[in-house]
Amino acid sequence: MTACLLVALAGVRLKGMGTLSTAARTIMGVAIGASITPEIVGRVPQLLGSVALVPIYVALIGIVGVPFFRRLGYDPATAWYAAMPGGLPDMVAFGKEAGGDPRALALIHATRMLIIVTVAPIILTLLYGASLTGVLGEPARNLPPVELALMVVAAVIGWKGGEKMGLFGASILGPMIVTAALSLGGFIHSRPPLEAIVVAQVLIGLGIGVQYVGVTLRELRSFILSGMAFVAILALLAALFTEIVTLSGLAKPVEGFLAFAPGGQAEMTVLALAAGADLGFVILHHLTRVVMVIMGAPVAARWAGIRKPKD
Repeated sequence: MTACLLVALAGVRLKGMGTLSTAARTIMGVAIGASITPEIVGRVPQLLGSVALVPIYVALIGIVGVPFFRRLGYDPATAWYAAMPGGLPDMVAFGKEAGGDPRALALIHATRMLIIVTVAPIILTLLYGASLTGVLGEPARNLPPVELALMVVAAVIGWKGGEKMGLFGASILGPMIVTAALSLGGFIHSRPPLEAIVVAQVLIGLGIGVQYVGVTLRELRSFILSGMAFVAILALLAALFTEIVTLSGLAKPVEGFLAFAPGGQAEMTVLALAAGADLGFVILHHLTRVVMVIMGAPVAARWAGIRKPKD
């Protein structure tokens, strides 16, 4: 990610990995789905107390974020979708449809992802004492061939099937749903192999870095600095909710931090695996946040009168 960022800022015209980057995200979807076991499902009622805070968290981000970007001079559609803590591709697509600036949205959200992915491990190690030496996965040679084959099938069917059904975030959510069904049915008992998760990390990092290709000095001064300032606001809100769930006994500090860190599903999955955190707890909160933003942001935008101007 850092290498791509530096090379892109130097003016090199990098290209994204396209389908390969999307395929890498299916690995994270399978990893999440494989972590949804009968034990996790049985614990869901215990997790509802902290999950119930997610809508409040998302609402506060919007209440603070939209006026913040408006004061910086962004148009209503761009300000709205720049503030929403959803996935980069979805927020850019929604913002463009509403008449926003897709380039601004891409750079602001890429900056959010980049800073969170960079700073979160430092916070985990220095503030919470996490070692980040958790087992990402077993080597492929240690996993049953049948389970490996089922994971591949789950990734492909979930991804392509989800796309045909119009499922948002199909590359992650589709494989997650199919793999979760296999896990709950007792057909899969492990996460994807270590090698696959490492490759996925590399490709996801590249995907974030190439967003900065062609960035200009004006964009650095405006879009990227805006994104950095907004991350500081997000950090304060995330810290507040981490303290709430930790002090109330709803979560341990590491899980609380990862559950409310406003990063992407794939990035947070990797960090949760590295930290040895409760993956089911962390991902349930991020899924709730993403579903809320994807389903609610466009509807709320229409209620707020944010629509693409007619030609």
